[in-house]
Amino acid sequence: MSLAPPRLLAEAQLRARQGIDVLAAEMLADKAASLGHQGRLVEAALARLRASDGPAEERLRLVRAAAREVWAFLVQRELCGLRDQQEIIRLYGIPPEVLVRLGAMER
Repeated sequence: MSLAPPRLLAEAQLRARQGIDVLAAEMLADKAASLGHQGRLVEAALARLRASDGPAEERLRLVRAAAREVWAFLVQRELCGLRDQQEIIRLYGIPPEVLVRLGAMER
């Protein structure tokens, strides 16, 4: 009767784990890229809002657009396990008029 040495089993397990680690690394890279993209959308929406000096209707449209982008970003962060919203609010300087509209659906 022939038995495989434990070393061969350990090497096979290591190769299997490395394959899983490669997949996990790819998934993590995709999450990071997606969060980065959404963060840039938030920055752009907030920049447009800060630069606005037009009529009240235009500002309201920009506030709504910024709220949609911020809400999507915060939801995506939570799905990735990042739950500290206060840090993001401070970092991006999200104004209260945007925060009160997070998640609000308008007709």
